[in-house]
Amino acid sequence: MTTTSPTAKALAALGHDARLGVFRLLVRAGESGLTVGEIGEHMGLPASTLAHHLRALVDAGLVLQEKQGREVRNRADYARIEQTLQFLTSECCMGVTLERAEEPA
Repeated sequence: MTTTSPTAKALAALGHDARLGVFRLLVRAGESGLTVGEIGEHMGLPASTLAHHLRALVDAGLVLQEKQGREVRNRADYARIEQTLQFLTSECCMGVTLERAEEPA
């Protein structure tokens, strides 16, 4: 059984144009988020396709969903975004050295 790190899962989910577009739309929407219908209107995606992409973003921990009556509100998970960015930049500019095996004398 293979285990995928949360960062790898998040980056893999963003590796599709439609999901990246949905995610960026939700980031622009801010804390109020958007309903599934609103996302569909903005993105021009069929409901079944949008549901598939939202599920991938939710499973990757990038989008939070909250049921509000008959609608589902979607929000970008800013804490998860920060964790992903922190992972990607945590060793920025620290330098890289090559370790060479010593040659026999």
